[in-house]
Amino acid sequence: METHTEQQSKIRITSKKLASGNHQVKFFIEDEKHPQYGYLLVTGSRSVGEVIEEIKNRIAEKRKASYDLQRFSFSRNYQDDHNFYLYSA
Repeated sequence: METHTEQQSKIRITSKKLASGNHQVKFFIEDEKHPQYGYLLVTGSRSVGEVIEEIKNRIAEKRKASYDLQRFSFSRNYQDDHNFYLYSA
């Protein structure tokens, strides 16, 4: 199991290689007001920076979709993502 931290965004990740060859990445967003954690299924070989960037992008997409749903403006581009899970800590 590997552990990495990115100071600027306060995202800490650990990864575990699965029998399928994919990696299960558990991430922690260290924020005093809204700490979160989640999981991302990563296929193939990627650098830590690429994984953190993907986590940031998916969080941004999730927030935008949430905002669209709150305004009752349903986005056609939104789909459930079964490879990414985000929880409040």
